[in-house]
Amino acid sequence: METIEFDRWRPSVDDPRKLEYVGQRTAAEVFGELKHRLEGMGYLPDEYFLMRDEWGNGREIPQEADLFCTVDYGASEGVYVDVYLKWYDEKQSKSITESFITGKTLGANGNDLDRMFLIASAITKAVHGDHATHSRYMKIGGVEEDVGGRVVHLSQQEEKVIIAALVEQRERQEEAMSQTEQLLRRMTGSVTAYMDTVGQRPLRLSGYDKAVLAIREGELQTFMELYPKVLKDHAGDLLVETAGRPGAVGRNMTRSLLDDVEQFSETAYSTACEKAIDINDPAKVSALLANAADRVADLSPSFHGEMACYAYADHRHIAREIIKQCSEEQIAAAPPHLLEQFVMDGNYHTMAMLVDKGISGGGCASRILHMLTYEGRNSWMAEALLKKRMWVNVNDYHALNACVENGAADVAKLLLDSGMDFERYRQRFPNSGSPDTIQALEEHWAGLQAQAQEQGEEQAPVESGAPIEAQQSGFDGATMGGMQFG
Repeated sequence: METIEFDRWRPSVDDPRKLEYVGQRTAAEVFGELKHRLEGMGYLPDEYFLMRDEWGNGREIPQEADLFCTVDYGASEGVYVDVYLKWYDEKQSKSITESFITGKTLGANGNDLDRMFLIASAITKAVHGDHATHSRYMKIGGVEEDVGGRVVHLSQQEEKVIIAALVEQRERQEEAMSQTEQLLRRMTGSVTAYMDTVGQRPLRLSGYDKAVLAIREGELQTFMELYPKVLKDHAGDLLVETAGRPGAVGRNMTRSLLDDVEQFSETAYSTACEKAIDINDPAKVSALLANAADRVADLSPSFHGEMACYAYADHRHIAREIIKQCSEEQIAAAPPHLLEQFVMDGNYHTMAMLVDKGISGGGCASRILHMLTYEGRNSWMAEALLKKRMWVNVNDYHALNACVENGAADVAKLLLDSGMDFERYRQRFPNSGSPDTIQALEEHWAGLQAQAQEQGEEQAPVESGAPIEAQQSGFDGATMGGMQFG
């Protein structure tokens, strides 16, 4: 299996046989690749495996950085593996060590400690490789083979797989394929070796199975050879698999499928977008969404908004990027819950963007206005959003009541201005609101009624007399400025 590199190289323009350095990889990309490999081997710590926040936001791995791991019991419970990066800073003229990743087990016994040491070993091998003899000790004739066997920690599930295989002597273990695959990949190290090993048994892998293994191992060339043969029956499944494969390799695989397949089902495409979001790959998410309308027949109008809702939970920066790229039609069709999510964060910039693009308060309007006006903290936001274009159903008296209950009279006045009937509201909620709030709204409502009456009197001659001026102008009982004539 290829090692995970910290730097990026490309063929030289002057001499394609040579590579030239083009920069460092981001920490998030390296973390995503490492996590994907551990997960494929069944080696993810069972409680969590997280990158430190300070390595986010596009921060790159320092040049010539080295990686090492430590394993120890926690102060109170669990076993921890801490992954560190160490490099020499020329500007500060000193060596720097920073925590990069932390993983934790649920248990805290000897077995958990052993397993965590093996996880640390897998992390080290993923970055430094797995050589039987170090290059500085290489003998004439090549690298000496490692004949010392392999240490493999088995979970209870994996033990059952081995026992079942020995006792029953099964050559085909369909129900245990997931665990068997992890064991074989852990023991053989690469997809090629995996297929070679399995190929010696009656257990047969289909072309689709081999393509999936190539995706999971990051074998781009093998995937490119295999996937065209199985596209007819498995295009959607392959898209989901490649979308969940982190790094440049996963993006290239996904791009190949988008180029070669004209139509996917919306279910498969939606799952693929969610997979790309889950691995925190904004570039892949953007590419998938940009192609959605062309690659999915009768795409749901709310599709892009639903993807933004999904991204909000764990990757809000991706949710914001999706919103930026969406058209007004796509945001107008988005679930109102999308606006509510950013209201919970108090993120006015994104709220304003959503409202500017036409999102509706919908069935969430009362909760949105309640959160914004509670204790008067963000009432100004509610006012600003309503003045922009946030639509609230004129019959949604629960939305008006949320403002009244929170004493946000100015916000409630805007709802009355938009067409809500205060008298009907009072019939439904006769005991809501403080006396001061109710008095302020009653006075405002009286002013609206008086204004409406004045406008009605001004229009009366037109309605009763159908004046010559109107007839000459061609307004024979048509509408003008939203008011009915004739």
